[in-house]
Amino acid sequence: MTEKFKQLRNQIDAIDNEILQLVNNRAKLAQEIGHQKKQAVVYRPEREAQVLTRLKQLNTGPLANDRVVFLFTEIMSSCRAMEEPMTIAYLGPNGTFSEEAALKRFGSTITIAPCDSIDEVFRQVEAGTAGYGVVPAENSTEGTVSRTMDLLLRTSLSICGEIQLPVHQCLIAQDTDKSSINKIYSHPQSFSQCHNWLNENMPHLSAEKHISTSSNAYAARLAAQDKNTAAIAGKRAAEVFKLKVCAENIEDNPKNTTRFLIIGNQQVAPSGRDKTSLILSAGNRPGAIHDLLAPLAQHSVSMTRLESRPSQINLWEYVFFIDIAGHQQDENVAAALTLLDEKDASIKILGSYPAA
Repeated sequence: MTEKFKQLRNQIDAIDNEILQLVNNRAKLAQEIGHQKKQAVVYRPEREAQVLTRLKQLNTGPLANDRVVFLFTEIMSSCRAMEEPMTIAYLGPNGTFSEEAALKRFGSTITIAPCDSIDEVFRQVEAGTAGYGVVPAENSTEGTVSRTMDLLLRTSLSICGEIQLPVHQCLIAQDTDKSSINKIYSHPQSFSQCHNWLNENMPHLSAEKHISTSSNAYAARLAAQDKNTAAIAGKRAAEVFKLKVCAENIEDNPKNTTRFLIIGNQQVAPSGRDKTSLILSAGNRPGAIHDLLAPLAQHSVSMTRLESRPSQINLWEYVFFIDIAGHQQDENVAAALTLLDEKDASIKILGSYPAA
């Protein structure tokens, strides 16, 4: 070992010692803040969003911003756990993209509660068994997750945040020899996302050999039980069920992304870069949709999403799910919502939260 090498290692050791001390100092301050809080809320989405935004702006490398976000998310997760352990419900089992989204936002120092269905995620949070839930809302390739939208229409929970997760699908199996595979398991959306790849690379398997499952992780579990089957799932599912990756990034659209929502019993304060989700409805009459949207334009509120869904009350009546830029406490957003209320529109504010 050269003298220069020893010096570099000693410098790294000294920096590690300093980092350890600083992280513990941060944890002590977090504990003190916890003692000073009047309310029992430990997770503050707006505050954490502000911290991560500031650090990304200060970052000069060589660490990339996503690595900086990962490191500080884990630090905040550990500090949060010192105040109060958090339980996060998500669509399970272990190894799903929903679990990956939950860990991306909350870090690994949490108690995870995998659920069998999206309905169960809502029930766990509504009952207080879990503090927050993570549910899929829409995919850039396949569109909206209808069940999540229907449950948002009925629930008293609020949206507290959103997570955008790049979804990279893999073909996973006990053996990497694709010619031995006689059946593939996966969620219907994943089959759709990989349609072209399957036709080109697995032409010996007809559509009847594509078996739909409730989740990709459950598909991986089935593949782990039969050496002649495979699953389409993420790399984490392969790790959880000890499967090999036969092919990776097999999604037809390399920018394939799923948007997840965080649901909970919490109203989130402004972060400075927010989004508000609404459900609007009006009578079935000429100009009704125009009347719903006009107040947004009048007050320069940017609409980022508009989708209609059946109202589930009367036949052929619809409600509109709308996402707008800004927080409901922002002056222009508040003015637009007041004007909507004056027009006798039915409004349900699902929540304001930091934009991903």
